[in-house]
Amino acid sequence: MTPEIIMSMGRQAIEVTLMVATPLLLVTLVIGLIVSIFQAATQINETTLSFIPKLVGIFITLIIGGSWMLSVLTDYLRSVLNNIPNLVD
Repeated sequence: MTPEIIMSMGRQAIEVTLMVATPLLLVTLVIGLIVSIFQAATQINETTLSFIPKLVGIFITLIIGGSWMLSVLTDYLRSVLNNIPNLVD
């Protein structure tokens, strides 16, 4: 195993992680921003108010994009497992 192969595998792992996590993080960020603006406008300072909308948003995002996320993860795992014989010196 050369350092280039290890770096390439690490880069791929980070790319897959970012691709899968980005939709969930963006939905959570947008919902948190909307709830914060609502709380500032109405002066409701309830700290638990943002949890339910974020959970619902993540759930909807997983329903919509879950199959895509799963296919990205399985494709990456399949490529890693198929390349194991090439990595052994």
